[in-house]
Amino acid sequence: MKSIDVCLTPDLMPLYKVQDRTIVVVDILRATSCMTTAIAFGVHSITPFAKLEDCLAMKAMDYFTAGERDGKKVDGFDLGNSPFEYMHESLRGGKIAFTTTNGTQAIARSVGADEIIIGSFLNLSAVSNHLRQIQNNILIVCAGWKGKFNLEDTLFAGALVEMMKDQFEPECDAPLAALQLYQCAKTDMHAFLQNSSHVKRLARLNVVEDVKFCLTLDKYDVVPVMREGEIKKL
Repeated sequence: MKSIDVCLTPDLMPLYKVQDRTIVVVDILRATSCMTTAIAFGVHSITPFAKLEDCLAMKAMDYFTAGERDGKKVDGFDLGNSPFEYMHESLRGGKIAFTTTNGTQAIARSVGADEIIIGSFLNLSAVSNHLRQIQNNILIVCAGWKGKFNLEDTLFAGALVEMMKDQFEPECDAPLAALQLYQCAKTDMHAFLQNSSHVKRLARLNVVEDVKFCLTLDKYDVVPVMREGEIKKL
């Protein structure tokens, strides 16, 4: 049977083999939720960058630029890190250069995988359906917060482990732990996360509706996949 594993923070990536795997990168609050929304609303491509300056430089090449650090939009960028910003008709068909505190860093750590998929609760079933059709083992990479563990990404990992358990067996204890957390939380994830560090961090920035939206299941039937440095609709 094929295996599924969970890297609980990008800082643990040196412990994992990425070659010949399909990696699902998840940053629920909010980078991969934004990317999923953007692709669902017709953005042509998203190019992730780890560094602000590299991302901002793409404005000269007619890219929309999206920059977030510590939950806030960075001055000089066109877009921040709210999924509602990626629903505008003006973005349709455009290209976005994207950098965030955690999500794009997790993508950078995943380079070298056979395939990199962008996951969120918004496209959970679409991701699951795609993974059922592949032959690779799966690694879910949780973006966390500046190298530390977080709850919301781990809940997504647990949800995906639960959906795939008939075809993929856990490779170590991390998928089992993620699954247990999700089973505790799934009846009301919003309530479960109220005391989590990033939900409280966003609340201090008056970001509330984004959290509810990012916990919505299966709003979009899209699978963003990274090809040659660009994230596009599969």
